[in-house]
Amino acid sequence: MVLFCTDLDQTLIYSYKHEIGDRKRCVEIYQGREVSYMTDATLRLLTELQKDACIVPVTTRTVEQYERITLGTGKIRYALVCNGGVLLKDGKKDPAWYQQSLELVKDARHTLAQAAAYLETEAGRTLDVRLIEGLFVFTKCRCPQDVVKRLKQKLRLPDVNIFCNGEKVYVVPKILNKGAAVARLREQVRADAVLAAGDSAFDLPMLTAADFAAAPAQCGWKGLPCHVQVMPGKKVFSEELLEAMQRYLLHIL
Repeated sequence: MVLFCTDLDQTLIYSYKHEIGDRKRCVEIYQGREVSYMTDATLRLLTELQKDACIVPVTTRTVEQYERITLGTGKIRYALVCNGGVLLKDGKKDPAWYQQSLELVKDARHTLAQAAAYLETEAGRTLDVRLIEGLFVFTKCRCPQDVVKRLKQKLRLPDVNIFCNGEKVYVVPKILNKGAAVARLREQVRADAVLAAGDSAFDLPMLTAADFAAAPAQCGWKGLPCHVQVMPGKKVFSEELLEAMQRYLLHIL
């Protein structure tokens, strides 16, 4: 079995705010509005890839947020949500996987509580502070980069990673990362190979853990492993990465 482990937002699907051309289809509706799209070419390429690889969405989205998405490729056998802390098998939460994830993050719970308490006092916060599935802390803030900087300076938290993605701020146990989750899944299903794609700091561990991976040139990452192919940006990233995955599969199959 070959796993294609892929981030979703800005990797396969794009916000309505992102220009991807007119040939696209809606993949997410929220509160009656179309909020995310996929290009027609992406769907075609993804459907072709599915013949040789098991598509595994790997996302920091919650279960509820993930379930809003319809990729159009039929049933998804495996999905890793909540940054890999929750495994969905045929759309249903795997309780054993989740319990193992809770066990993995138990040493970081005090740190998460500290971070949450600090964020509660943050004047620029625009959303309530949430402990997602007991696994990591999430909120939204004005000037999120400044909030992240203050968190790192004041709390000096050695066992968590602190990120911002747009206005979103995350405090995530270092052990709860996409690379570790993909490695767990690879072992569980005894996959022969893992392909991966992503566009953010959350995705770097997953790209590193894969046998072959794709990342967009605009990230500007330096020192990537040689198996991570940087896409030139001549097309929409989702289309470029899927074409690269097809070429790689032709090479190994």
